[in-house]
Amino acid sequence: MLLNSYKTAFQEYFQNPAVENDINTAVGMLDGVKKIFFIGNGGSNSICSHMYEDFGKMARFQTFAFSDAALITCYANDYGYENAIAEWLKLYFDNESLLIAISSSGNSPNIVNAINTAAQIGGKTITLSGFSADNKLKQMGDLQFYIPQHSYGIVECYHQVILHVVLDQYMENRK
Repeated sequence: MLLNSYKTAFQEYFQNPAVENDINTAVGMLDGVKKIFFIGNGGSNSICSHMYEDFGKMARFQTFAFSDAALITCYANDYGYENAIAEWLKLYFDNESLLIAISSSGNSPNIVNAINTAAQIGGKTITLSGFSADNKLKQMGDLQFYIPQHSYGIVECYHQVILHVVLDQYMENRK
C-alpha cells in the first residue's frame, strides 16, 4: 500500500540524527540573513510560494519567490529559461541573502545556474532535492537536504515539512 511507503519514508528520514543536525544548521543559517529567496519549478515552485509567505509573515524576513507569471516570462524571454532565475538574482541577491533552492530531481538547469550565481555573489544557499543520489543539487550549496525517494509526492512532502520544521524551530528559538 502506498500509504505505508509514506509512513516508512518519513519515519526513517526524521529518525536519522544527521537530519536533526542539518535542521539546526539551517536554523542557524537564518541568523544575520536579511533576505530569503525561494526557487523551484512546478510543484516545488508552489512550495516556494507557500514558504516565502510563511517566512515573511511569521519570521519577518524580506522574502522573494520566482513565481509570478509575468516575472518568469519576462526573464525567460530575455535570458532563456535556464538563465532566468540567475539573472533575477543578480539584481536582488547579495551576501546577506539566503537562497533556498528546491528541485525534486536535483538536475533542473535553471536551479543549478541560480545556485552557481548565488555562490558567486556570496550569499548562503540551501538545496532540497530527491530521486537519484548523484543529482547535481546534492553536491551544491552550503547545506543539502536530500530525500532518497523516487516519488514526486513523497519528495515534495518532505521538502515542505523540512522547511516548516526549520521555520518553526527558528521561531521557537526566538521566544
